[in-house]
Amino acid sequence: MAGWWVAPATPALATTIGVIRLRRDGRVRDSDGTRLSADDLGAVLGERATLVQFSTAFCQPCRATRRILADVSALVPGVSHIEIDAESRLDLVRRLGVVRTPTVLVLDSTGAVVKQAAGLPRKADVLVALAGATSEDR
Repeated sequence: MAGWWVAPATPALATTIGVIRLRRDGRVRDSDGTRLSADDLGAVLGERATLVQFSTAFCQPCRATRRILADVSALVPGVSHIEIDAESRLDLVRRLGVVRTPTVLVLDSTGAVVKQAAGLPRKADVLVALAGATSEDR
């Protein structure tokens, strides 16, 4: 009878964890400035910035992220979007500490990672991150 509290506490705990995860999902954060080259990514960097997306084949949020990043790269001149299959580039995934997909890295014109997001980012957040990556006084 001592474990009577487990039944009502389990849904409350699950709800709390879900709310915390939703609040953090896709949030754009500062990054450590790791530099990536065109050779690392297997594609040419954008003239002003590059959006790098790590995806997997069965990731539903990756599809929505792909659409958002394609829209943003079409909207902002000099920005390219590179999608990387995380399963085929485990070396890069480990090096960058990618733990879930989608993960988005925002690189400046030199290839330095200035922002990153794990989960589905909002279009407005990506645009703000790009503004910081492409500003002249960075």
